[in-house]
Amino acid sequence: MSAPLAPRDRLAYAALPDRPRLALPDGKAVVVWPVVNVENWLIENPMPRQVLVAPTGAALQPDLANWAWHEYGMRVGFWRILEAFAARGIRPTLSVNGSVCDDYPRIAAAARDAGWEFMGHGFEQVPTHQVADQAAMIARTVETIARFTGSPPTGWLGPGLTETLETPDLLAAEGIRWIADWVVDDLPCRLRTTGGTVLTMPYSVELNDIPLIMIQHHRAAEFAERTLAQIDRLAAEAKSDGPLGGAKVMSFAIHPYITGVPHRIGVLEALLDALTARDDILFWQGHDIHDWYLASGDPA
Repeated sequence: MSAPLAPRDRLAYAALPDRPRLALPDGKAVVVWPVVNVENWLIENPMPRQVLVAPTGAALQPDLANWAWHEYGMRVGFWRILEAFAARGIRPTLSVNGSVCDDYPRIAAAARDAGWEFMGHGFEQVPTHQVADQAAMIARTVETIARFTGSPPTGWLGPGLTETLETPDLLAAEGIRWIADWVVDDLPCRLRTTGGTVLTMPYSVELNDIPLIMIQHHRAAEFAERTLAQIDRLAAEAKSDGPLGGAKVMSFAIHPYITGVPHRIGVLEALLDALTARDDILFWQGHDIHDWYLASGDPA
């Protein structure tokens, strides 16, 4: 069996000025792709993140304090976020651990019934590198989401954006057609796999409440300010006649235990109000972006 491809062998380099000028329906300039990450943190595992460092400075297990931090998002924070999007008629993408369908069916059903798109996010919130049988984990995630929603997911985001070199091949073998771990562009790109070509999706590691708020320790207002600055710039470029012109895609990512708390939810609501007030953007889910891009004929 041949060795898996390195990233540069999967993804051809394409400079922005060399890419075709793409157009969106109705003359829109930018696609906004909101992603809500809902994860299953297991008390028997090390917590994926910490808001409280252990008093000794060493991680302790079971880590009840940080498990409870996340659990608040599942019990309360998610429902604030659900209402914020519903009140504005926006259907985001749900980046979801497959096991959420089994362990938190109330949440999974609410997202499904609201028309949210399900994007695979591992089966549990465990880094891909630590999964003993990655192919089985991907298959189990796809099957569980398909059973719960009635259709398998076509998109994937690794827990913590983690992949091994063979991950794209394993994902393609299970029917995944677009992957959000490759945050390399403001447009989708074609990715070579043993199961055919799949797309990378313009996810975000900077318009993301984990690095911005919990790691960089910015005030919550920075999330909205940064997102609005990005949309202003992308829209201006998209409308220009210069080499940077043409349609763009902008994603932002949030988590219920961070953005869903009482002192931050208002920032999300204000951001959504500012975005919906614009007449040069549209809100799409991942599969909409995938289908539009394939139809565009851009070879990158």
